[in-house]
Amino acid sequence: MVIRDIGRQVLEAEAEAIRNLIPRLGASFEAAVAALAACRGRVVVSGMGKSGLIGAKISATLASTGTPSNFLHPAEAIHGDIGMVTRGDVVLGISSSGETEEMCRLVELLKRLGIPLISLTGNLQSTLARHSLVALDVGVTREAGPMGLVPTSSTTAALAMGDALAVALLETKGFTSRDFALFHPGGRIGREILMVEDLMHTHENCPRVGKSATMLEAIREISSRRLGMTCVEAADGTLAGIITDGDLRRCLERGMDLSSCSAQECMVQNPLTISKRETAALALNLLESRKITSLVVVSPERHIEGVLHLHDLWRTQLF
Repeated sequence: MVIRDIGRQVLEAEAEAIRNLIPRLGASFEAAVAALAACRGRVVVSGMGKSGLIGAKISATLASTGTPSNFLHPAEAIHGDIGMVTRGDVVLGISSSGETEEMCRLVELLKRLGIPLISLTGNLQSTLARHSLVALDVGVTREAGPMGLVPTSSTTAALAMGDALAVALLETKGFTSRDFALFHPGGRIGREILMVEDLMHTHENCPRVGKSATMLEAIREISSRRLGMTCVEAADGTLAGIITDGDLRRCLERGMDLSSCSAQECMVQNPLTISKRETAALALNLLESRKITSLVVVSPERHIEGVLHLHDLWRTQLF
């Protein structure tokens, strides 16, 4: 058989395993999500062997999407690590057969402690399923490969069901992209989700003068805030314009006497602005494409909320 055909058969078997899960998503799935959402402690995920490796990944996904979680090895649990499970926790147990010795012994401990159990299993008549608050069917018709012995399709199905639980849970909890950013401050995700409001200069660190301010006052504000610019604020707190170091040079080139000018006379009206809820990645794109160093952050009503400088983005080391 051609090697690529072997690979194709494996992928087809695993894709079939996932497709077969879809019709099974019913009341039991909703009950499982409700139980996990109601958990006041941690979701403790447990599984033996390959199921344990899948469980560790599911636990990591839960933890990164706002549900406190850790992985408990069932063999270690019966030798003392059961102490990491406390009242208020929920255990998510994974076993294709539902009869794995270590998992069955863990069930006994959980029953004694009064800890609710949700299971992912391929046998709804198994010991694991019968002692579960909710049992989700992740059974497969065949494992990939000629012998049908190596856990492949079954672990893929368990992983996919774990992902379905995690995503449904984050939607139920109202977990937002802003929340997600708090758990993923670094790397590509950090670049995509870091927000302007996380980096902008606000309050006393935001340079601003009134429209009637003298240019001497404007220059002092530019120098003291060290951002190479100042906002010019209208009487109602909205943005009237900006004055940058470059604007000062251009005014001098035109022969203007800055000692007798007001900020309103020298400012640039309608400067480029951004919302604090935009991503830092978008801000960087705007700054680089327009070849400028600062953006004024304004509210929908154009009230000045802060200033974002190019150096603020560089300092994050995310770009």
